[in-house]
Amino acid sequence: MDCNTGAFPNLFVTGLILGMLYALIALGYTMVYGVLKLINFAHDAIFMIGAASIFYLFGVWFGLNEPTGGVVLVSLIAVGFLVSGLASGGSAVLLERLAYRPLRRRGAARLSFLIAAVGASFFITYLFQQDFLLGTSEHNFPGFMATESALTIIGAQVNNRRVLAVLTAVALFLILDFFVNKTRSGRSIRAVAQDIDAARLMGVNVDRVVALTFFVGGFFGGIAGFLYGMVFSKVAWNLGFFPGIKAFTAAVLGGIGNVRGALLGGVTLGLVENLSTLCIGAEWKNPIAFSVLVLVLIFRPTGILGEGLSAR
Repeated sequence: MDCNTGAFPNLFVTGLILGMLYALIALGYTMVYGVLKLINFAHDAIFMIGAASIFYLFGVWFGLNEPTGGVVLVSLIAVGFLVSGLASGGSAVLLERLAYRPLRRRGAARLSFLIAAVGASFFITYLFQQDFLLGTSEHNFPGFMATESALTIIGAQVNNRRVLAVLTAVALFLILDFFVNKTRSGRSIRAVAQDIDAARLMGVNVDRVVALTFFVGGFFGGIAGFLYGMVFSKVAWNLGFFPGIKAFTAAVLGGIGNVRGALLGGVTLGLVENLSTLCIGAEWKNPIAFSVLVLVLIFRPTGILGEGLSAR
């Protein structure tokens, strides 16, 4: 077996960047599972909405397809973070209100939640396939930010878009970790995750906490969609399918329900997926990634860290 060791620097850096994006998406799965023990399989569509919202706002409505710089560029990036986060966060709250809350109030079986999640994912995804939204074609992401070489890591050139994605992901993880562990709302989330009935008896508004959890997970997923569109310069109705499944794999790998586990799992999966192509063809990337999910479920079902939101 011949290994292309010369490609290691590029594959390592690309895997690290891809892993950070997986980790950001994985937060949606982690937050919801940590509180409700529900796997929100519609999160891939929520992620796609973040990218689609920026495509429409910047690309279609304002026609921002020429590179800008300076204060204008910084302002556009800030607006992009806010709009994509709010679009996906709001969609996640609406999803919880219409699909999951009625089931939760009726004490429905967990299988009902799973069916509802899969159905919601298909509904949203194929809704965006319609011509009045994204249609069946792949679109170029708005080119308001020029692609330029920013730095070199172990011999691999890294462009400014990828640097932005990594720095943003790190900052967001620090913010979320502080929010969950140090704020009053974060304590409420952890209380509901630990014992939803006891939290309700202690005066915690469970519906509000659940809605907040969906919003936070969706908000981060939307920003991940914005960054994913920038890094890969594309947006499509099925954009969330493979990243969504791999982000779920990352969440399970790190310990689903664990914020820090999502980061660890995402980076690990991104590196394993990319570096595996050193000695085998790139067409094996997806089978390798999904084999990781199978192996984790067999040998370490609680993930690497295995600690939920309720842990102190």
